[in-house]
Amino acid sequence: MASRQSFPLKLLKMPLSLLVKGSIVPSKPIADANIDPNKPIIYVFPFRSNADVLTLDKQIRTAGLPSPYDPLEIQGKSFRRYGFIGANPSASSDDQYISQHSVSLFSQLLELHKLDSELDVQVVPVAILWGRKPDKENRPKPYLEALNPFQKFKAVLLSGRDCLVRISSPVSLRYMADAHGTDKKIAQKLARVARIHFSRQKLAASGPSLPNRQELFERLIRSQTINLAIQEESRIKNISTEQAEKEARKILDEIAADFSYSLVKKGERVLGWLWNRIYQGIQVSNASTVRRLAQEGHEIVYVPCHRSHMDYLLLSYVLYKEGMVPPHIAAGINLNFFPAGPIFRKGGAFFLRRSFKGNKLYSTIFREYLAELFSKGYSVEFFSEGGRSRTGRLLEAKTGMLAMTIQAMLRGLHRPVTLVPVYIGYEHVMEVSSYAKELRGKNKEKENVGLVLRTIKKLRNFGQGYVNFGEPISLNVYLNEHAPNWMDDVDPNNVEKPLWLTPVVNQLASNVMTRINDAAAVNALNLCATALLASRQRALSRNTLMSQLDCYLSLLKNVPFSSTYTVPNEDAEALLSHAQSLNKFVIEKDSLGTIFSLDRRQSILMTYYRNNIIHLLALPSLVAQLIVQHQKLSLSDLQQHVRTIYPFLQQELFISIAPEQIDAWVGNCIAELKQQHLVNQRLETISINKANTQPLVLLGRTISEMLQRYAIAVNILISNPKVTRSDLESKSQEIAQRLGRLHGINAPEFFDKKVFSVLFMTLKQQHYIKADGQCDIEKSQNLAELLYISLNSEVRLSIQESLYQYSQSQR
Repeated sequence: MASRQSFPLKLLKMPLSLLVKGSIVPSKPIADANIDPNKPIIYVFPFRSNADVLTLDKQIRTAGLPSPYDPLEIQGKSFRRYGFIGANPSASSDDQYISQHSVSLFSQLLELHKLDSELDVQVVPVAILWGRKPDKENRPKPYLEALNPFQKFKAVLLSGRDCLVRISSPVSLRYMADAHGTDKKIAQKLARVARIHFSRQKLAASGPSLPNRQELFERLIRSQTINLAIQEESRIKNISTEQAEKEARKILDEIAADFSYSLVKKGERVLGWLWNRIYQGIQVSNASTVRRLAQEGHEIVYVPCHRSHMDYLLLSYVLYKEGMVPPHIAAGINLNFFPAGPIFRKGGAFFLRRSFKGNKLYSTIFREYLAELFSKGYSVEFFSEGGRSRTGRLLEAKTGMLAMTIQAMLRGLHRPVTLVPVYIGYEHVMEVSSYAKELRGKNKEKENVGLVLRTIKKLRNFGQGYVNFGEPISLNVYLNEHAPNWMDDVDPNNVEKPLWLTPVVNQLASNVMTRINDAAAVNALNLCATALLASRQRALSRNTLMSQLDCYLSLLKNVPFSSTYTVPNEDAEALLSHAQSLNKFVIEKDSLGTIFSLDRRQSILMTYYRNNIIHLLALPSLVAQLIVQHQKLSLSDLQQHVRTIYPFLQQELFISIAPEQIDAWVGNCIAELKQQHLVNQRLETISINKANTQPLVLLGRTISEMLQRYAIAVNILISNPKVTRSDLESKSQEIAQRLGRLHGINAPEFFDKKVFSVLFMTLKQQHYIKADGQCDIEKSQNLAELLYISLNSEVRLSIQESLYQYSQSQR
């Protein structure tokens, strides 16, 4: 049905088409907002505004939703497809704020639902935000206000290019009628709830009022906690109180952000150009969950993985484009150099030193500043790994910021606090070459202007970027479960750590890292890297590579790892074509076809991208490796072997699958491998399909290097049952380096001492090392035999030879 617009509206439409260039959030409202286009739809706006309705009409054309000007026919009655919630806002009563037209419209529709049990009208709230500039603390304005014609004209003129069309999930009138009835009171309640919804939506998009920076400093300096810290600093250093206060102000100036909306707005345009220049697109997943949390008034703490300096910019850009406020970001003090430091600071960055130890004044001020951010409602972002991953795998979490977040809750926050894990992935990390050099021993280059300019020169086609929001963690719920009496320690003036804090934070940190990995983004490059690195010669024919990609895709789609990770929708051929366009491979052709390979340098760099998703394929790889090495074994034996090795993989790779789910998971994996004709199953016996071995062999090699590390460490432990942690780590690292040279293993993490540190902790947790520090010989020997069987004969002999020489040196 054609849209019907009056002549005055058509006249208004002309200048709006020139002045307004907005964006719609979510960008795919039918899928992301769960709107059913086959059911009747009515749009509701907060206030009467022809400019708002015309703007929606313009933005919604490509979204697959009906125009607001299309009439709606229900049971022979014609309704206008849009309505307005707000009335004259000068009235004093809450109900007088509600438009009686909206109440009448809802009443009529609810009455129709009483007559027709199949009818389900969707009421879709729509807010048109003309600019998202937050207010100042000393100049507060209501979040929901009607604009007169002159104010609306001014808003369109000044903010038409910064217009956000926010479409919310629909309210089902069928549900309202069934659950609450159809009388006029329900219609009035629906209108009041919609009004509150719009007010929260504006707050979620603009954020809380911004303080004057100097007034914030004064407020913090005069606080009881910092004032006591200043006096203690004066006493310990034997300086005057004025000097100690001057040092405190200097620290605050070093730390505090200076958020500027105008810079964020300009930055969005610059970053939009940047992403279009260097990336072929930014894929965002599960943002609707975060929008819901923001609108419900949660204090949101974003905890992303850290792969690149681009992470700061990318996450803030994505959040802004998704209709949310960019967070205040905890950034390392190394980034506070001119001109980047002042720009980051105005973009919301607040800076922290690498260590707080030995400086109580600094730690107190930082903790109080963070608590102030939380108390005022600013969202916060910090990287729990502490620094960028040089290997592509998640690092062990640093717990300082998590502990301070919980301590801020203990000061008496009145809003729920929610951690949002974020997986950030790239098909090309611009620092990856420097990471490889650092892992070979080169000193890290200090961030400076020259480094930034050299990086900008290298900007080119980097493929796609990915931002996946993981499953949120409600800190209130988490503390209720793991520290049931935590509310007893809530005290605005208490800065002491409760006894339960450290163990709870350690467990929480592991949970956060696991949920980041749960939200991993699989892409063309990391799949191709995984396949090519599994080949002994780092080379595969085109057909073999495509078959391997098919194997990975089927496993990832049919044997789910989690509910939040993403797998490409394209087929293997399209993925390979895209990966080829990134110019990472050596491609040669002969009379038999095309061969894809990696040279030595690219082999090292490609381990980074493989490691981004190795946790997703670790268990299928272990199953494949066990089948390949045994050739034939029972399902129960296979499950037992996987259960034995799994704790080491789980701890090292932050895998979320619970140990009690392993047997069922292995069964599902075998079913998928049978479907791909890679294994045979007769009754309870699993055997390799000799007619189609290569995909299974390549799949199994994905974690073979990890199994080799485990074999090295466990056998050192058996040969020297009283070995200390430091000796086990250093000797394991030495033998791993030798094995790497003998067998051409280029993965930098293969002999990373931190990996062996995690391995040692797992050996203790799984009781291979007893409480008295002694090795459980029998249990360790069973594990060593299983690991040896899982390795090929050449590697096994090399490990045995190295271990023999090690044991000889101990005599």
